[in-house]
Amino acid sequence: MVGLWRCTLAVMLTCVYLWGSGDAVGGAKSRPRPQKRPPKKPKITPIDLTEPAQNIDIERMLGRWYLLNSASKCSYLINHGTKVEPTVMTITRTPTSNEMLSVSTKTRHNHQCWEILQVYHLNPGTPGRLTLKGAHPEDNIEIVIGETDYDSYAIMYYQKRGMITVKLYGKSVDNLSEPLLTKFEELAAKQNFQRAYHFPFPTYSHCGDVDQDHVINCVPTC
Repeated sequence: MVGLWRCTLAVMLTCVYLWGSGDAVGGAKSRPRPQKRPPKKPKITPIDLTEPAQNIDIERMLGRWYLLNSASKCSYLINHGTKVEPTVMTITRTPTSNEMLSVSTKTRHNHQCWEILQVYHLNPGTPGRLTLKGAHPEDNIEIVIGETDYDSYAIMYYQKRGMITVKLYGKSVDNLSEPLLTKFEELAAKQNFQRAYHFPFPTYSHCGDVDQDHVINCVPTC
């Protein structure tokens, strides 16, 4: 507590020392004016430097996508990356809005299938950019569709609190070819993910129907 107060006092004194004073009419001193601070440079995050695929067609992104590989420094994956479960994402149009996509993700936890329901908000100016809104703005997840051919693969970037994850999705579990895996590794390397941070996902035993007791509804947010 003493150290905290010392820091606070130091900041206050620094502000005082930045103030100047001048003489007004009649010899009275004018009210001190704080000096203008230089404007802060906008913070650049990894997702800002990631361009979406050109002329992305969101309609062609609809449907089922199997998660094949993920590059991340997420602590959970680092500690449990060898135990990841088969995961499938299904994207549909939101019936109530053309500015959102409905996203269902099914995976297994403790031998039980779960389904997570979410909405991705479209960026009107850049179709390949989306936002998954959190309970607070700082919890938002920014998403970029980096590369896709719509029919076999999609490479997507997810960023939360400045931390980025690169994911490789396939339209089927049979699309994990060597050239595609090499492409994914090259793009992940640009985000400083060496192969030690790559986590392949199982391509078998995906979840089917999930009972309502195991559905997590994150609409509008969790």
